[in-house]
Amino acid sequence: MSQEQLEKHIPASIDCADGKLEAEKVPASIDAAEEKKKCVVAEASGEKVEGEVSRKKLGANSPSSEGTITIGEALEAAVLTAGNKPVEWSDAAAIQAAEVRATGRTNIMPGGVAASAQSAATLNARVTSEDDKTTLADVLTGASSKLPSDKAATRKDAEGVTGAEMRNDPHLTTYPTGVAASVAAAARINQAK
Repeated sequence: MSQEQLEKHIPASIDCADGKLEAEKVPASIDAAEEKKKCVVAEASGEKVEGEVSRKKLGANSPSSEGTITIGEALEAAVLTAGNKPVEWSDAAAIQAAEVRATGRTNIMPGGVAASAQSAATLNARVTSEDDKTTLADVLTGASSKLPSDKAATRKDAEGVTGAEMRNDPHLTTYPTGVAASVAAAARINQAK
C-alpha cells in the first residue's frame, strides 16, 4: 500500500464463503491445496488484489465471536476519527481507563497502550512544533493486539472512559470524535445487539 493510501485509509473488502474469521496477512502466492483455506482481500479502489488472509477459528469466549465491538477495536476506531490529533493528558487518561477496563488490571502495563499514551502526552507538552507532536494514530494503531486481553465495550466502560477524559481536560469536556466517543459508540452498538 502506498503512503497516500495509508493516509486516506481505503477500506479493504474481505471475500470469504463462510463465518467469522480472524485475519493474518500472508504472501499473495499460494498453492491450489491451500486455496480453499484462504480468503482474498481486494482494495476498494480498482479491486486490485493486494494480498490474502488465512482463516483462524475464534474461541468460543472470544469477544469477536459474539459479534460485539471490543474496547481495543474502539481504540483503533479512534485512529480513523481523530488520528491526526496530538495526544493530550485527557487522551492519555481515557486510554488508560480503557486499558484498565479491557484487561481487568488496576495498573498499567509497561510498554502497553496506556504507557505509550502517557509518554506521548508528556512529550507533546514539551514540544512547541505541532509537526513534532505524537498523534493518536501513533499510539493507538494496533491497540487490540497490544492489549493482553480484551472485552466487549459496555455502557459502564464508556462512562468510565468518558469520566477519565473529562477529569483530565482543562475545560472538563471530551473531544467529539476522540477516545471516549469511540468507546461510547461501541457500547451503544453492542447494547443494540
